[in-house]
Amino acid sequence: MNIWQTVKLAVAGIRANKLRSFLTMLGVIIGVAAVIVLVSIGEGTSKSVTGKIQGLGSNLVSITIRNNETPVSLSYDEIMDWKARPGILGIAPVINGNVSVKYGNKKYDTSLEGINSDYEQVRNFHVQQGRFVIPTDLSFRQKIVLLGAEVARQLFGQIDPVGETVKINGENFKVVGLLEEKGGAAFGSNDDKVMIPLTTAERLLNSKGIRTVYVQAASAEDVDSVVAQLDNLLYKKIKNTDAYRVFNQAEMLATVNQVTGTLTVMLGGIAGISLLVGGIGIMNIMLVSVTERTREIGIRKAIGGKRRDILRQFLIEALVVSSSGGVLGILAGLGGARIIGSVMSIETGVSLQIIGLAFGFAVLVGIVFGIYPANKAAKLNPIEALRFQ
Repeated sequence: MNIWQTVKLAVAGIRANKLRSFLTMLGVIIGVAAVIVLVSIGEGTSKSVTGKIQGLGSNLVSITIRNNETPVSLSYDEIMDWKARPGILGIAPVINGNVSVKYGNKKYDTSLEGINSDYEQVRNFHVQQGRFVIPTDLSFRQKIVLLGAEVARQLFGQIDPVGETVKINGENFKVVGLLEEKGGAAFGSNDDKVMIPLTTAERLLNSKGIRTVYVQAASAEDVDSVVAQLDNLLYKKIKNTDAYRVFNQAEMLATVNQVTGTLTVMLGGIAGISLLVGGIGIMNIMLVSVTERTREIGIRKAIGGKRRDILRQFLIEALVVSSSGGVLGILAGLGGARIIGSVMSIETGVSLQIIGLAFGFAVLVGIVFGIYPANKAAKLNPIEALRFQ
């Protein structure tokens, strides 16, 4: 018997019990759909987090001096002298604090960053309206402020805030710029903040010295060299490697990719369990089918049907069930990923590799769990099978 005849017999066997066959497929459909949806959520989350980290600036190196380890801090002039070193393109020292911003009868508590003009390039922060901080603002300690998009919404609603005056901790500041929306970050929203000149922030927050610095390397190849230079400079000044941290963007991305990669594999593994359950369902139904069709198998063997023909027929039945369930599961997974992404406002990343992996696993499940019932059918004694009632 050729393959085509075997396939037709297998399909006829499935069509003879449509509802049972569909219910058997359902386990595979759910398994494949779950794999696609969960893995696509994991990959989409990974891409989203990676994109946000890269959006904070390219070739970025961050320096943090830990307050509880040392009383030492850095001066602005001392930090800016680093710019003359090879491989360094820009330097953005930052002073952080929490403030209360008031406009009219509206008051909003938010975070404040004291910055310089290099911050725009180094951290990839730009204004959608107005202007950014310029060197003159630092020289004359100008009381000007850039508002994050969320702060502007809370205080001004739909009104253009540029040119207006707000009070920060009771002092008047002129709004000269509205920052572009950046969305969420690891430790809060990038839109829920205000920025003022660093020298003005020192007085407003009564802060002496700088403990956070962002440095932009000229290229990706220069990052390691810049890290080594900065580490050497800080060690000479502080003499305690536990008192500061030099962290580059590549390390951050590698850590994030490792964590999200592990999460994606775990999600895929959890979803894969449902595929195995679907495979057990296939084996169960195929065993029932073998029992129901014992006389049919006996007749086919009696008229010359070979063992391999019987084996191939039942194995193909299992493959048709699993592959059909795989195709329907792919369609359900694609639709589910899109719906979940839209409803939950999260990014999902469905790739051909995910689809191929899920479908391949479904077919493999059909083969593995179809072998035993097919082999059992092939081994039936034709005389005993003909006697079966």
